[in-house]
Parts: sequence; structure tokens; C-alpha cells
Amino acid sequence: MATLTGLTYGGKTWTPKFAQEIDKDKCIGCGRCIKVCGYNVLNLKALNEEGEFVEDEDDEEIERKVMTVATPENCIGCEACARICPKNCYTHAALNN
Repeated sequence: MATLTGLTYGGKTWTPKFAQEIDKDKCIGCGRCIKVCGYNVLNLKALNEEGEFVEDEDDEEIERKVMTVATPENCIGCEACARICPKNCYTHAALNN
């Protein structure tokens, strides 16, 4: 099985690593990652006191919001989200063909 690789502008081999998940226990919902991602991969979601996702954001039981990988198929593997994350929440993986 081969790993998907590309080339940098300078001709060096580069292996993209795609966002797999975000640790909701570490995430503080600061939004830095969503600001650096230009591919609509991420989304803030609300959590209740039990740590369960809440669909109705007007619900009074919302404890906090955390980032989620909403559309992983849009990820280009640049890892900008992980580099800017102050809490090291991200898990990334290379794509094997």
C-alpha cells in the first residue's frame, strides 16, 4: 500500500496529513483553527454538561462549544489547524492508497 504524497513548489516530497478528529475534552472552542482553514472542514458544536453534542444551540443546557471535523472530505492535509491549536487537540493521518 502506497502513501499519498505530493511535491512542494521547490520540488520536495510532501506527505499531507488529514484531520481525523479533535479531542473534545482538550478543545476550548477558541476558533483559531476555523479561521486558518479555508476549506470548510471544521464546525463549532455545542456540548451539554454530560459532554454530549446538542443539536439545538438555543438549548439552555449548553455547557460549552468545541470544534469538530464536520466535512473531512474537504481537508487538503496542510495541518494548519493543528499548528495553530493552543491545546494540541488534533489527530491527523496520512492517506494510504
